[in-house]
Amino acid sequence: MRSSHPQPPKSGFAFPEEDIDISRYGGGVSVGGGLRKKATGVRPWLLLDATGQAQVVEAGKHAIMRRTGLPARDLRILDPLLSYPSTVLGRERAIVINLEHIKAIITAQEVLLLNSRDPSVMPFVEELQRRILRHHHATKSQEGGFNADDTDWTNLYDLVEPQSRSNSPQKFSAGFPGKEDEGKVEGRGAFDKQDGLKVLPFEFIALEACLEAACSCLENEARTLEQEAHPALDKLTSKISTLNLERVRQIKSRLVAITGRVQKVRDELEQLLDDDEDMAEMYLTDKMVQQHLENSSQSSMDEHDGMDDVARSDMDDRHDSC
Repeated sequence: MRSSHPQPPKSGFAFPEEDIDISRYGGGVSVGGGLRKKATGVRPWLLLDATGQAQVVEAGKHAIMRRTGLPARDLRILDPLLSYPSTVLGRERAIVINLEHIKAIITAQEVLLLNSRDPSVMPFVEELQRRILRHHHATKSQEGGFNADDTDWTNLYDLVEPQSRSNSPQKFSAGFPGKEDEGKVEGRGAFDKQDGLKVLPFEFIALEACLEAACSCLENEARTLEQEAHPALDKLTSKISTLNLERVRQIKSRLVAITGRVQKVRDELEQLLDDDEDMAEMYLTDKMVQQHLENSSQSSMDEHDGMDDVARSDMDDRHDSC
C-alpha cells in the first residue's frame, strides 16, 4: 500500500516557480533549495495525482486559477476565512467541493485539498488515496499494464459504473479469474469483456469520496448526539431540575444545528441532480479527451495544408522554369 505521507515533488511540476513553494510537511524547503519570501495569499494545498501520490504545494490563487481554469469567485468558495454554504460546482476543467470539512478542487487527473492538515481531514485523505490507487490499478489493468496477481479484483468492483454492476452482479463476480484462470488474463481484454464493464472516470471516484466523507461526518455527529440524548431525556423524565433541563436544551440546540447542515448538503445535491447542464459539466475526462482529439485533428489538418502549400509551390516553380 502506498504511504499516505506526501512525497517529494517531481521534476517538471506544472505550477510556475514564482507562485509556489513545494515541501514536505514541516520541511519548508523551497524549489531550488534556497529560502525566499513567499508570495502574498499563498496557501498550502495537498495535491493527489492520478496514481495516488501526494505532495504539499504552497501556491497562490493565480497559480491555482491557471492550473484548474477556475475564476477567482469560485476559489473564494473554499476560503476558510469566509463562510460559504455547502457547494458543489461543475466547471469546464474542474469540480469545486465545499461540503462540511471537505474543501477540494477535482480535475480529470488530480485532487487539490486546501485544509489537508486538519486532523478531521486526514482520514479522508487516506481513504481518497486508497480509492485513487485502486482506480489507477483498474485503469492500468484495462490498458494491459497489470497482471492478474497485481490487481485487487474485489476493490475494483467498487470502481465500476453502478448501472453495469446492477445489470448482472452474478456474472460480474463469476467473471473474475480464479487461480485456474490466471494464465488466461491479458490486461484490458480480461476486464472489459465482463459484460462491457467500464471503470468510472477519475473525477467521479474523487467526487464520490468527498460526498461520502461529508455525509459520514454528519452521520457520526448525529449518532453521537443520539447517544447523549437518550440518557439526558431519561434523567429529565425521572427528575425535573435546572441542570437536566439545561442539558436537554443544549442537545436540542445541537440537533437544530446538525439538521440545518444536513439540509444544506441535501439541497445542494438535489439542485445539482435536477440540472442536466451542471451534471454534464462534471464529465471532465470526456471533455479532456474530446479536446485532445480536436487538437490532434486540427494539427493533422494544418500539417496537411502545409504539405499542399509545399506541393503547389513546387508546381509553380516548375511551371516558371519551363
